[in-house]
Amino acid sequence: MTDARWSRDTLGHEFADPALLARALTHRSLGPDNLERLEFLGDRVLGLVMARHLYERFPDEPEGVLTRRFHQLVSRQACASIARGLGVPRHVRLNAQARADGGTDSENILGDVLEALIGAIYLDGGAEAACGFVLRVWADRIGHLDAGSKHPKSAVQEWALARGLSAPRYQLIRRSGPHHAPTFDVRLQVGDLPPVESRGPSKQDAETAAAQRFLDEVAHGS
Repeated sequence: MTDARWSRDTLGHEFADPALLARALTHRSLGPDNLERLEFLGDRVLGLVMARHLYERFPDEPEGVLTRRFHQLVSRQACASIARGLGVPRHVRLNAQARADGGTDSENILGDVLEALIGAIYLDGGAEAACGFVLRVWADRIGHLDAGSKHPKSAVQEWALARGLSAPRYQLIRRSGPHHAPTFDVRLQVGDLPPVESRGPSKQDAETAAAQRFLDEVAHGS
């Protein structure tokens, strides 16, 4: 599937300027014409859209609670998970070394690409298009907010205890990547349920991502 068709059919936006889409998908390992400036813009657009949405959705909540909800929605793990669901790994452009280092599944890279795509859609289609995209692809996560905004690891532990299951067990599978940018792979086991694995730039991030993946793929489906 071409990038343009993927954007139209999956992202829901047909670019008038295809160069913006190409740039949003291009990692800095391929040179100076890359996603970084679009990522800078998209990060701010995402923050504004989410802040306004939370302000309007929860009119009686104090700032501290809104802030916790906000960080849950725009975390690196959340952005990377959404990017995977949209098929970003199949379209991101990396040099051979970055690809060999696992860049197509890097939470940092996938999160950056998703934010760059938001920035590109904002420039190509305006604020309304960007807002619509964000609220659409974040819809499932936003929908879960009504149940509260506990940290994913706390939510998994409470879920397991409520069902009489053993406490969640996190196991570090491997540490890889260069010293300046390590990657940690973690496996989460809850009772006898199928384990889930996830990756992050730190062990704590990887455990949080695994917990969120468990909530998305196992807990919410049972």
